[in-house]
Amino acid sequence: MTKFFTLLFFISFNALAVDIGKLAPAFSLPAASGKTISSTQYKDKIVVLEWLNHGCPFVRKHYDTNNMQALQKKYKAQGVVWLSIISSAPGKQGHVTAKAALEEAKKYNSEASEILIDEDGTVGRAFDAKVTPHMYVIGKDARIFYQGAIDSIASADKDDVAKADNYVAQALDATINGEKIKIASTKAYGCGVKY
Repeated sequence: MTKFFTLLFFISFNALAVDIGKLAPAFSLPAASGKTISSTQYKDKIVVLEWLNHGCPFVRKHYDTNNMQALQKKYKAQGVVWLSIISSAPGKQGHVTAKAALEEAKKYNSEASEILIDEDGTVGRAFDAKVTPHMYVIGKDARIFYQGAIDSIASADKDDVAKADNYVAQALDATINGEKIKIASTKAYGCGVKY
């Protein structure tokens, strides 16, 4: 991948629409599975929100190396709910139908609990998700415990996955163990969400 291509799609995000420790915005969205998923149905569960666009090289970095799927599988086994959210609007890059989202999930061996379709971007805007993958960890009390980048190396280089500190894993481990999260907010990096 050329540096130009990487820089063209790279966006860094620092401002927060949702604050750490505050209640996460409640939402309800259709899932690719055909269900309607409401955030309130996960009361007393730790929830991860992952903004997704399989056309984004930053997302592909984590799916092509099996990093995202390994995280999904590991933490789902510990009772965490993992929701991948697609907020690309119809006609924009990354938009998929429910059927296509299921096909992509199969192709990339997704282990997400559900893949949610946010066509009008309401939920993405409520969380101020700017990039894919923008990550959030929500605690059992529905408060935001972490928001930002998946890891510490803001690149689309697949070789960087093994070298990076995984902020989401650190936040989940602390949350599961009832410990304070050391790094609760970071700059999200990736491709801009195509609202």
